[in-house]
This record gives sequence, C-alpha cells and structure tokens, in this order.
Amino acid sequence: MKKNQNYNAICSFCGREVEDFNLKYIRGPKANICSDCVLRSFEAITRSEKMSSNDIFDIKLPAPIEIKNFLDQYVIGQEHAKKVLSVAVYNHYKRIKYNSQNNKNSEFDDIELEKSNILLIGPTGSGKTMLARTLAKKLNVPFAIADATTVTEAGYVGDDVETILLKLIHAADGNIALAEKGIIYIDEIDKIAKKSENVSITRDVSGEGVQQALLKIIEGTIADVPPQGGRKHPHQDLIKINTNNILFICGGAFVGLDKIIESRISSKKIGFGSDVKANKEQAYDELFKELHPEDIIKYGMIPEFVGRLPIVSILKPLTEEDLIRIIKEPKNSIIKQFKWVLHLEDNIQLDFKEEAIEAIAKTAIKQKTGARGIRTIIEKIMLDIMYDIPSQNNIEKIIIDKDVIEKGKPVVLIKKEKEKTA
Repeated sequence: MKKNQNYNAICSFCGREVEDFNLKYIRGPKANICSDCVLRSFEAITRSEKMSSNDIFDIKLPAPIEIKNFLDQYVIGQEHAKKVLSVAVYNHYKRIKYNSQNNKNSEFDDIELEKSNILLIGPTGSGKTMLARTLAKKLNVPFAIADATTVTEAGYVGDDVETILLKLIHAADGNIALAEKGIIYIDEIDKIAKKSENVSITRDVSGEGVQQALLKIIEGTIADVPPQGGRKHPHQDLIKINTNNILFICGGAFVGLDKIIESRISSKKIGFGSDVKANKEQAYDELFKELHPEDIIKYGMIPEFVGRLPIVSILKPLTEEDLIRIIKEPKNSIIKQFKWVLHLEDNIQLDFKEEAIEAIAKTAIKQKTGARGIRTIIEKIMLDIMYDIPSQNNIEKIIIDKDVIEKGKPVVLIKKEKEKTA
C-alpha cells in the first residue's frame, strides 16, 4: 500500500501526512489527529470556555480609568479620545450587564438603556484602529475589523453587510452568544458618504444604500448571516445573530469635513484663513470643537446613520514628538518586536540610534502616513537584515543610524570578538 493511501499516516483533520511534517499523532479505529490539530483544538476550546457567554460579564468590569491606563500602554497621545472611548465602552458593557440581570423590583425596572455606538474621526495613521483593537483586548471580547468600501448595496457585486457579522462570528470561534457581545470596527466609513446632497436618479451603490443596510445591524436587529460569506441564496442555511449588544465603532478620515465646519462658522473666530497664523494643532482642536451632527450629514452621511453613532471622538494629527514616542514606548513597539526577534537569533543586539528614530518620524510626517507609515519604513530597513542574519553566526550587534534612514547607507554590523581575532 502506498504511503498516501495509508490512513494511519494522514491526519483526518488537516489532511497532512504526519511523517512528512515530523508530527506526532493519535491513531483511532478509523481516524487520526496530529499533535498540531490537538493543540489548536485545545486552544479553541480553552478560549471558548474562558469567554463563555454566560459568565463573561460575571467578572468585574474594568473602570474607565483602568481601561484608559491599558490604552496608554499601546496608544500614544490622543488623551481625550482615549478618555471618551473608556467611558463609552464601560457604559456599553454596564448596560449589557444591567439588562441581563433581573431588576423587576427596582425603581428603574422600566428604564431601557440604549446602545451608544462610536464614531472616530481622524487622519490616516492617527490610531483609530489600534484604539478599537486594544479596547477589545482589554475586555477579552471578540473583535472584528471590516472595511466599509468592500460592502455594496444588496443586488450589486460586492459583499453584503452581513459579511461583517460573519467576521465577528469567526473571531468568537463560532460561539454566537459570545459574538453577540463583541466589538466591530468599521473602517473607511467616510467613503460611503452620499456623492451629493441632491437626489439623483442613478443608484449610489456604495453610498446611501450601504448606509441604509449598515443602519439595520448597527441599531440592533436579528440578522441572517450566510455561513460561507458572500451573497445569500435560496434554501441556504443561515446563521441568526442578534446585534443589539454588539458595539460598533466606525472610523474615517473625513477629508474636507473641516471646510464644512469652517464654512458654517466665522473663520475669524477660529483663525483659519485669517492673517494670524495660529498653531496648526491648536487650530485643529478649536475647529473640531465646533463640530455638529449637521456637518457630518452635509458631508454625506444620512441623518439616521449619524443618529446611531451618538458618541463622536476626534483624533488629532500626530506630531513628530508623538511618532517618536510611538516608535519607542508602546508594548507593541515595532522596534521592541525586532529587538526580541534578533535576540532569539543568537542573542544579537539591535541598536536604533536616537537620530535614526527622529529621522523615521520626520519621514512619516513628510509622507503624511502617521503611525501607520512607521512600520512600513522600519520593515523596509529591516528586510535585508532579517534575510541575511539567520544564515550568519558571527554577528553580535546591529547599529542603525541616521544615514541608514536618510541616505540609504548599509547598517553597521559588529562581529563577535572571536571572529575579530581570527
């Protein structure tokens, strides 16, 4: 019998031939499971039990201060936004906990607490996605990211809005009750704004129609989700999920929104366009303090959609000082990650000079990519290093200075003493 015909040598779950992958496996009467699949199954069951839908909120809900302190470890700057999000998320899960309890004898038993979804407005790379992801990490709830630009109105080529919910279900390992208490971050929400305020006879496939479709799941409904994603088909088994307790955080750059605010108020009051050139950051703050829901509606978001996102937080453009701190300080700092990886490669030290870090921050500012651009710049620098180093065994230290960033010069490699004297 050929090897690939021998069921004893093949994992019944992943289909891999265990001998080729050097795996251990458990053999049953008619099926086998490799050690890799056993580990994955154990992790999935453990995670599901840890986040059981019945007792997930029996634990103490972290206070807003505790939530913000956790955000501070991963997100630099944006102090006001972190405070707004910490309070909003705390109140959201407090609401879920209250609604799940029996309060019939309370004087507030007839009170209905409504869900408060969140809208984050800020330039690219200002930390919108990282804030949402870190919140979910702190609360240990399922989290999914969706891009509003991939969704189209029903009947057109593209994804249904229910595909967004499927991502959350997958994040909860198929546990529907757990997914119903998760967080969904919808990015690029400004890209589905109506093309104009005027009614048009042509269809706005990715604009108002998508807003109407998203509105249903954001405000709370029983949604039917295709298990394989994509479009719904007749006679297809659908997954039902209640979105009443799912927290939706929507984010977008809303380029041009400042002009709408500015045209509504006196430019002299803010300093935009006046003879006095105010500090850009201060002017940005002052301008967006005047933001009204009507401005977002004029931008192209329908009133009903804006009404379902009552909490609005503005993220400031990151300064050079912010970017320097982002490179060095957070727990998930990209430099810290590379230092750890190289430490595993025969204890190699990675030395990013302060002048190099400043040059990276300046480059990101010039490219207008914010914190998102930092990783791209550093990954590009580290590519050749990470390609070559695993094949060498004589490197003790790697030094990256300003010239590496600005002039494209090679990094400095310090060899081990034995190699020097040899």
